[in-house]
Amino acid sequence: MFLWLLAVVLATGAVVSNAHSIDRVRIGVSNYNLSNLTVGVAQTRDFFKQEGIDVEIIRMNPNVATMALVSGDVGYTTLIGSVIGANLKGAKLKMIACSQDRTPLALVGKPEFKSVKDLKGRTIGVGSYGSTPDIVARMIVKHFGLDPDTEVKVLALGSDGARLAALKEGVVDVIIVAPPVDFEGQKMGFNILSRAGDVFRFPYNGLGTSVRKINENPDEVKRVLRALIKANGYIRRNKEGTVQVLVDWGKTKPEFATAAYDSSVGVFSSDGSIPEDGLRIVIENFRKSMNITRQVSLNEVADTTPLRQAQRELGLRK
Repeated sequence: MFLWLLAVVLATGAVVSNAHSIDRVRIGVSNYNLSNLTVGVAQTRDFFKQEGIDVEIIRMNPNVATMALVSGDVGYTTLIGSVIGANLKGAKLKMIACSQDRTPLALVGKPEFKSVKDLKGRTIGVGSYGSTPDIVARMIVKHFGLDPDTEVKVLALGSDGARLAALKEGVVDVIIVAPPVDFEGQKMGFNILSRAGDVFRFPYNGLGTSVRKINENPDEVKRVLRALIKANGYIRRNKEGTVQVLVDWGKTKPEFATAAYDSSVGVFSSDGSIPEDGLRIVIENFRKSMNITRQVSLNEVADTTPLRQAQRELGLRK
């Protein structure tokens, strides 16, 4: 009887200990959509739970997410463009991983436009000024020979859905959106003028956090990254399960979810690595838009130490 009671006590203690070991983490995202699919899969397929993390994914606009990250109200955000911009303004924030090393964003325009070159003098709808979609839209326009500062107008409209509504109402001539909204636009008769992933490669989405979090809780940071790397592996291998996450978590119609997966599965990084050449492109665009004359090193805006540790533990790096 004594041994039995001892076993019960020890088992109960183990359960209590495990309960206390769970880290409660809040992650800010822009939308529950393909752009943030990595965290959606990590949550719904229990990759966070496997790492001892109880996660809350909160929808926020970029400015709010950045302020919440600085204040500590959220621990992480997927809005890496906002993280880099805030970093260059002096905030102690760092990009720590890249979940998508090419962007699934697409320019969707009125039927009369057949190419990006037709957009001279036209208005492009983006999410918010200085956000990643804003930067990508300007990069695409520049790639096709137009000056993004003088030959097009840019209007901040909020979410992908709001941008599509603005295009439908004629408020703007073209919008930049992620799947599946681009396919919704196509079905409404609009044209996909360019997919950014076909033009250039750079870190589109990933994870950012505070320097304080990296210094004070490196083990949690590493486990969050492990969960995200596992989630991307799942996305790349499991079409059916991933499409179902888009349907359930992203509230996407099945036909749009399947189309979004087929066109975008290749943008999900296999190990979370940040493409250095692409990051330089992002930094240079920020330097120009913010009138920063000094040189900015990659290490100033990104810290890859936790990522390298997570990769080694998962057997992805020696």
